[in-house]
Amino acid sequence: MGKSAADEMILSYNDVVLRRSDLEILGGPYYLNDRIIEFYFSLLSASHPSQDILLVSPSIAFWITNCPDVDGLKDFLEPLKLPDKNLVLFPVNNNDDVSLAEGGSHWSLLAYYRSANVFVHHDSSQQMNKRPAMKLYKSVVGYISGSCSAGNDKYLECSDTPQQVNCYDCGLYVTATARTICSWYESSESKNDEDLWFSAVKEQVTPLAVCELRKEILRLIKDLMAKQ
Repeated sequence: MGKSAADEMILSYNDVVLRRSDLEILGGPYYLNDRIIEFYFSLLSASHPSQDILLVSPSIAFWITNCPDVDGLKDFLEPLKLPDKNLVLFPVNNNDDVSLAEGGSHWSLLAYYRSANVFVHHDSSQQMNKRPAMKLYKSVVGYISGSCSAGNDKYLECSDTPQQVNCYDCGLYVTATARTICSWYESSESKNDEDLWFSAVKEQVTPLAVCELRKEILRLIKDLMAKQ
């Protein structure tokens, strides 16, 4: 596929623009890019419209992690209304070069749950993203509580996070885990603040489910393309 054909816009969904190359990524065993993760997070936001939940786009999460202007970060975060949210999901990428678009080689998920005062890092590749996840946590923890005191919000590496079985499905583990956490949060069952969503993630985020999610995202995009 030539560059011009790969760059052809195929779908505009909310604020996300998808290109023909994104279909190629989903059609084969390839690493998900920012756009596909942002698209799926946008879909999740639409299906879980609670004002308590915020799914942060990859580009915003990346900027929070690597913002060189610490003084300007507060103004950047203000529109997100983080102090009003009970559940916030951040995709984490190991790219630390702000000049390199769509860099990095691994995705993971950092979930904040205010009711338990905890940030939980889910990494499908043996805590490969622990350093950027911790960097993101340190960047945002002082703003998410809505006060100067953020000492109650702890950081936790989830050792039971399901592990990917190849080198390219990390982004799908992020989207699958985010979907499971959102469903857990909105379930009618009483929430266990000790186990949180960990059992649900361990049970539902399997290699088979991840493989099916790749197909599901591709099918959703094609359905939306047919309607536009």
